[in-house]
Amino acid sequence: MKVSIIVPCYNESSTIEEILSAVDHSPVHDKEVIVVDDFSTDGTREKLQRGIAARVDKVIYHDRNSGKGAAIRTGIAAATGDVIIIQDADLEYDPQEYPKLLQPIVDLRADVVYGSRFVSDGPHRVVHFWHRLGNGLLTLLSNMLTGMALTDMETCYKVFRREVIQGIRIEEDRFGFEPEITAKLSKKWKREGLRIYEVGISYSGRSYREGKKINWRDGVRTVYCILKYNLWQ
Repeated sequence: MKVSIIVPCYNESSTIEEILSAVDHSPVHDKEVIVVDDFSTDGTREKLQRGIAARVDKVIYHDRNSGKGAAIRTGIAAATGDVIIIQDADLEYDPQEYPKLLQPIVDLRADVVYGSRFVSDGPHRVVHFWHRLGNGLLTLLSNMLTGMALTDMETCYKVFRREVIQGIRIEEDRFGFEPEITAKLSKKWKREGLRIYEVGISYSGRSYREGKKINWRDGVRTVYCILKYNLWQ
């Protein structure tokens, strides 16, 4: 089974080399690594061009900053693997955990797998209380409208059989990707019996000082997207 690993990045100069090395050393042998640079201005793009690009399968450069959702959309369109994994370019998520994310699909039990930061007994860096509360409330609102019982709608680690995700039109350009894709998957879950699993993962969340980009405006947009893609489409 070939796995396409999509790495959207924007201004991740301090971590891009380390995360791609971790992806390269992950316990997945048949893999395709696709990096999408969303018009970085901090030297990330130059690092990719100077040498990193030769060590991955594809690097795609956006000609303007469009957002994480747009970068994921670009990567998904370019993917050729049987399964697609989304991997953030920071160091919050550990590529050593790919096998546990892939196992429900390998076992032919799942079509989609969410990696939950909140049901694992693995190590977790302590995060800000309000971030954790906000995440829980957004997941709760999403669950109320989708009918699914997810514990972590906002997780980066989402794994899809390629035909599932390439069959969904992604509209959101920024962090609205997470509630949008969850809503659209839930409709396929109801109509087609799409099999969605969660597995616990470890998490090493970073602070704003360390480069975290999501903010309260993205939270407001997330609420809007939960309502839009569940009720108005």
